[in-house]
Amino acid sequence: MKAHRLPSRPRPRRIGVLAVAASALVLAAAAPALAHTEVSASDPRALAKNVTLTFESEAEDEGAGFTEIRTVLPKGIDPGDVKLKQAPKGWKLKATDDGYSVGGPALKPGENVEHSVAVRQLPNATSLAFKTVDTYEGGKVSRWIEVARDGEPEPENPAPLLKLKAAAVGAAPDASASPSASPKPEREVTRSDGKEPSKAATSDGGSAWPAVGIIIGVCLFALAGGFVLFQQRRASGGSDTE
Repeated sequence: MKAHRLPSRPRPRRIGVLAVAASALVLAAAAPALAHTEVSASDPRALAKNVTLTFESEAEDEGAGFTEIRTVLPKGIDPGDVKLKQAPKGWKLKATDDGYSVGGPALKPGENVEHSVAVRQLPNATSLAFKTVDTYEGGKVSRWIEVARDGEPEPENPAPLLKLKAAAVGAAPDASASPSASPKPEREVTRSDGKEPSKAATSDGGSAWPAVGIIIGVCLFALAGGFVLFQQRRASGGSDTE
């Protein structure tokens, strides 16, 4: 009589690869990509004059629309030297002690917002950070106010960063520009109405989901490892009895 061969079992290595891949997919789904705010310039050079800065804020709340974007100007740009060029319909610019805000009727949930301002002159610098606070209908706030130091990785809630080229030959600071105001420390960045948003209404540009996703991914990875070990022992036991 011919010996009946036992049905082939999935190889433990293949099972492990599939389990790890599944864990990665779950981890990616549990930690959605965070929104960002970006800035670009019509003339990104130090000491450039009459420059248009364009800011684009990505919506991260599918249940509420933007109502206000507040920007803290870097040292060397005074709020009085900034004029609104383009913004959503009905939105207006208001100067603040350390920058400006643009706001108006709430946009549609999930809709990105873009606005442009004209700046009299850019300062003599290699890069400019524009700390930004996004406010949604209902009071939710996202803060993009973290600035990475040289050599450090990008922070979790990065401020929009504009890199500048060297100044043109003969460029000099405009003597008629308004005296520059020093920006407030990060901890003092508040809404334009002067009120500090409550912790419950503040998202800080992210949420607890990334941490939850990491925990889930680690657990799934551990389970996958245990499953592979179980299959290896089972396969080893089966080969001994054949």
